[in-house]
Amino acid sequence: MAIFLTKESKVLVQGMTGAEGMKHTRRMLEAGTDVVGGVNPRKAGQSVDFDGRAVPVFGSVADGIAATGADVTVVFVPPPFAKAAVIEAVDAGIGLAVVITEGIPVHDAVVFQAYAEKSETRIIGPNCPGLISPGQSNAGIIPADIATKPGKIGLVSKSGTLTYQLMYELREIGFSSAVGIGGDPVVGTTHIDALAAFEADPDTELIVLIGEIGGDAEERAASYIADHVTKPVVGYIAGFTAPEGKTMGHAGAIVSGSSGTAEAKKKALEAVGVRVGSTPSETARLVLDRLAVPTPS
Repeated sequence: MAIFLTKESKVLVQGMTGAEGMKHTRRMLEAGTDVVGGVNPRKAGQSVDFDGRAVPVFGSVADGIAATGADVTVVFVPPPFAKAAVIEAVDAGIGLAVVITEGIPVHDAVVFQAYAEKSETRIIGPNCPGLISPGQSNAGIIPADIATKPGKIGLVSKSGTLTYQLMYELREIGFSSAVGIGGDPVVGTTHIDALAAFEADPDTELIVLIGEIGGDAEERAASYIADHVTKPVVGYIAGFTAPEGKTMGHAGAIVSGSSGTAEAKKKALEAVGVRVGSTPSETARLVLDRLAVPTPS
């Protein structure tokens, strides 16, 4: 099992013919993702060869869905055009839009997130690494070679880099799915959305939640865990050494006074039974301990 993305998912890539789109489409195909087409109005009717596999280019998301039955789109469209690309995907009725693009203006993200909320489209991102269900499909930029083994851990993370590190450290256990939700101030899928999906997934036995300073998403996740999650959760909060009032990497990672600090988030999670590591490696050890797996020497 997996959440949001399975081997049955048929994936379009908006911006496939750009440099980043080409690079990561090739990686997605190598990981076994069923990439059924790209979208570029200026190159409609053409195809792109990826190591012997010809992937057609469609003029619109709607055309791609009509021709292939696609239910996922991965967005590599540059920031000035990303809002229109996401709205196009929503209008076409896509089930899942994974918005990789970094640097989208917050106002644009607010607009397309609000637009999607009135539809059946789930948005992951923006400014995220996407998601992977090892052994099934990979939609985004998560390196597939660090997570080849399906397993019983579900991972939801604000940070792409920490997603990769925890997946590497726990690669022998394996993952049902790993979801990078992005660290911008406005994102579609939240920690809570992923927690709910992992709670409902029979093959996910333990959930890893990675947060970071800024905002109150982790505190809200803690409240949700207390009321709705029966599976064990292990957490990590990035930013314990961040100075107050400074942005740290992600646009949403800013601390004002005592609000949004790593310590406050850790306390909120621990208060509802979540074990929180002080480093990514310690977090991995906590997972192994909770699953009663011997720690590698």
